[in-house]
Amino acid sequence: MVSVLRVLFATLMAVGFSTVAVAQPPAPAATEPAAEAVAPAPAPVIRQILVDGNQRVEIDTVLSYLLIQPGRPADERLTNLSIQTLFATGLFSDVQIEDRGEIVIVRVQENPIINRVVLEGNRAIDDDKITDEIQAQPRAIFTRARVQSDVQRIIEVYRRSGRFAATVTPKIIEQPQNRVDLVFEISEGPVTGVRRINFIGNQTFSDNRLRRELVTQESRWWRFYGSNDNYDPDRLEYDRELLRQFYQNRGFANFRVLSAVAELTPDQESFYITITLDEGEVYNFGSVSVRTEIEDLNEEFLAALLPVQEGDIFRGELIEQSIDALTFAAGASGYAFVNVRPVTQRDRDSKTVEVEFVIDEGPRVYIERIDISGNTRTLDRIVRRELDIVEGDAFNQVLVDRSRNNIRRLGFFEDVELEETPGSSPDRARVRVQVTEQPTGELAFGAGFSSTDSFLVDLSISERNLRGRGQFLRFRVSVSGTRETIDVRFTEPRFLDRNLAAGFDLFRVNSDFLSEASFQTASTGGSLRLGFPVTAQANLQLRYTLRTDDVQVYSTASQALIDQAGSRVTSVLGYTLNWSRLDDPIEPHNGFRLQFSQDFAGFGGDVRYVQSEFSGSYFRGLFGDVVASFNMNSGFILPWSGDSVRINDRFFKGGSSFRGFEVAGIGPRVVSRDETTGELNRGDALGGRLYAIGSLEVNFPLGLPEQYGVRGSVFTEFGTLGLLDSSDQVDEVTGELFTVDDLALRASAGVSIFWDSPFGPVRFDFAQAFMREDYDKAEFFRFSTRTGF
Repeated sequence: MVSVLRVLFATLMAVGFSTVAVAQPPAPAATEPAAEAVAPAPAPVIRQILVDGNQRVEIDTVLSYLLIQPGRPADERLTNLSIQTLFATGLFSDVQIEDRGEIVIVRVQENPIINRVVLEGNRAIDDDKITDEIQAQPRAIFTRARVQSDVQRIIEVYRRSGRFAATVTPKIIEQPQNRVDLVFEISEGPVTGVRRINFIGNQTFSDNRLRRELVTQESRWWRFYGSNDNYDPDRLEYDRELLRQFYQNRGFANFRVLSAVAELTPDQESFYITITLDEGEVYNFGSVSVRTEIEDLNEEFLAALLPVQEGDIFRGELIEQSIDALTFAAGASGYAFVNVRPVTQRDRDSKTVEVEFVIDEGPRVYIERIDISGNTRTLDRIVRRELDIVEGDAFNQVLVDRSRNNIRRLGFFEDVELEETPGSSPDRARVRVQVTEQPTGELAFGAGFSSTDSFLVDLSISERNLRGRGQFLRFRVSVSGTRETIDVRFTEPRFLDRNLAAGFDLFRVNSDFLSEASFQTASTGGSLRLGFPVTAQANLQLRYTLRTDDVQVYSTASQALIDQAGSRVTSVLGYTLNWSRLDDPIEPHNGFRLQFSQDFAGFGGDVRYVQSEFSGSYFRGLFGDVVASFNMNSGFILPWSGDSVRINDRFFKGGSSFRGFEVAGIGPRVVSRDETTGELNRGDALGGRLYAIGSLEVNFPLGLPEQYGVRGSVFTEFGTLGLLDSSDQVDEVTGELFTVDDLALRASAGVSIFWDSPFGPVRFDFAQAFMREDYDKAEFFRFSTRTGF
């Protein structure tokens, strides 16, 4: 009877009844023997799976995601997993599976298709920059989760641009055929700038000095052309690293940035950034040694190659340079696969850092292939020639990092990344160079005014990556009250694919010295240049110049000037050697730079002389932002083959080159003596063949808020100019013009004020000449400025 009821119950379920009432037999008496246990009914076998509600998605696609299959028994666990799998595809907004025994019906509701994406209210950021960040695209599947994710992405784009008050509201407009228009309504809000950057814990360096090390800047009205004055948390993290490098390269081995907190003002328009520092104390290098287990490497020889010596002030960059030096030395000895590990130990009592460089032989890995991508305009070979690695070389991370810096130094790319990926075997590696190009052409227009040149207009068109070949081309026109210049410059930075910079210049220069020396010059010519590095800090430039100089002199000028009139051809072969060890090439605080140049005229042409010039500067930080400097400049022209030095080739000093005196205010001059008083009447300046000028200067902040950009200095300058050729000297005759040339010492002292104004740098010089000759032209005040737009 029980088996008959089971069959009846299964039949009713098969034809669609959801519930059936069945009379149960009476339970057996307790005294009767126990009946055999009844097994549960087996699950029905699925005979067919039907799909309902799909419009674009094929039935086979839906079935492919199901874990239940025809011919297998129904399983509630697999049914639930199938629902989750279909939801995970993102194709459906609703999924239901109805089990009817041998028949299973899958009902789905598809997500709509995005017809178009519309951005409204974005004026500060272009559509392209936003659409590149979001996932929503036309003809893509619409899901609310993706929309919310895109909202956060858009907000993040605005945060990176400094707009932290931006809000985004998504709106959905339904269209026929299960399509939707997705609209992002954007309220950009104000630009969230940086109102103030404060430092806590800095005792050695002032707030102003540290702010100059940061990429983040305080917001000022004239900084409308950049975005570094907008708050960016990623940029602030980079600033922390810059501060660490700044302090560690000045001996502060234990320096730490304890915190960098940005607080949004109540009006949500700007941030206050507070950076808390722990400077620590200044350390010097203690013992410096090299240890290696490689027998062919001599530890004493390697130690002698290190750029760091015991007793030097601690600088983190010297450790990196030492690692480079040891890596290259090991490679030169045949060990390209080495790991150099600096082991440091600080002695707090003696304030020293002991460094031991441990050299181990690393695994052998070779570069199988180098791929370059992203250079849509720059030729592949231009990027590849900057690499210090080639295919087949031993993989060296130091050379990889150096290659990245070489490519960045070109200035052609906004971003450069070098990534190592596995090769075809364990001892092979591939290097992928990914670059992002940036504009390299420039149209510049500048205007200015100074007490020296009066007005100044400067127009130039330049291209730093001509035709993607890495070449530099510039056309420039400059007009001022005393000079007119037209020049064309071209440079090939890797001539013959070698580390040689070659180029040429074509120029036309008209100079007016009527107010100083009653003559004008017009120079037309060209030059060839060839430059190359001698060491990591020194470079040498060779040049050849051929020009025609036309000197015009007024008929009322002195005989010494009239003899200089005429046109001559000058053929000059020269060189310049530069050596710099400055800590900062723009605003140095420590270090020195030297330059020596010579020009040899007479390889053809009508002029024969040897001109030598030397300039040197030494900088020393005294305390905080106070920097002392000593500068020395000298030059000498020696004529040969019986020639004399023409007036346009002589040295003229004064103005910005010798503060306290006018332009061409010192040196040999045509004078006359007043017969009554015996005083000398000044005439035309003649220039000289020898000059030597030195200066001592202390540069310091004036205590004004840093945003004003005002600094000052006190200085003294001293030097001389003279040594005319005997043929250009005229002896004194009563009532006649004659020349004076006594190489007398001149000296001046004064103060300068520098203002980094919104319109460009402005400089005011106040100087008093306290050692001078009666015929010199002194000058107490001078100012100059220049701006570009």
